[in-house]
Amino acid sequence: MKTTNPALSQKIINNFAYTSTESTVMTVQGTINKVLILFMLTIAGAVYSWNKFLMGGPEAVSSFIAIGGIGGFILALLTIFNKKNSHIYAPIYAVLEGLFLGAISAFFASAYDGIVMRAVLLTMGVFFTMLFMYKTRMIRVTQKFRSGVIAATIGIAVAYFFSFILSLFGMNTSFMYGGGTFGIIISLVIVGIAALNLILDFDFIENGAQAGLPKYFEWYGAFGIMVTLIWLYMEILRLLSKISRN
Repeated sequence: MKTTNPALSQKIINNFAYTSTESTVMTVQGTINKVLILFMLTIAGAVYSWNKFLMGGPEAVSSFIAIGGIGGFILALLTIFNKKNSHIYAPIYAVLEGLFLGAISAFFASAYDGIVMRAVLLTMGVFFTMLFMYKTRMIRVTQKFRSGVIAATIGIAVAYFFSFILSLFGMNTSFMYGGGTFGIIISLVIVGIAALNLILDFDFIENGAQAGLPKYFEWYGAFGIMVTLIWLYMEILRLLSKISRN
């Protein structure tokens, strides 16, 4: 899950900039509106699966984790490779991810009191902090900055992939998921990289609007923001659980 997710990238802008013949083009305000819609759909899905957990326990939401996780991944791929239909795929993605997040969050909440609310507040705090730093140009998106964030994000993805493969063979992957000091440091680094991906998301949306990308890129840009936010929330949730175990 990254802004190079590969949902949002400078290459997309270069391919489409100033070539659209559509009467309407992407705007920042239009993208913000789409972000709010996707956010509310995600919340709705999360509330539904959360309530299912409260009424029926873990067994009642196990299917939501599978359906939401796998379905969300498939919808993300469909959105990335069929951008013109992102107005269809992105809302469905948001609902599925909401089902997944609500179920996962309920599991964490049952083990660590108050952890979900702290994770939500921290995620929103990081989001608005990154937005402020981008708008005030405290962080400038240079090519070097973009390349560094992309490289770090790819490195995290590769690390998670190999840790998953190793776990299938029964090998110890506690260095990625453990609650010790080293595990906490790794989580802090991943949270930092996820936060920096938000800067790239903001930059894509602003540059895309200036370049006159087609209107459907508002849904696509909003989708990219949601991908990063969901990743950030999950990493913060994991970090807080590690700290609680310590």
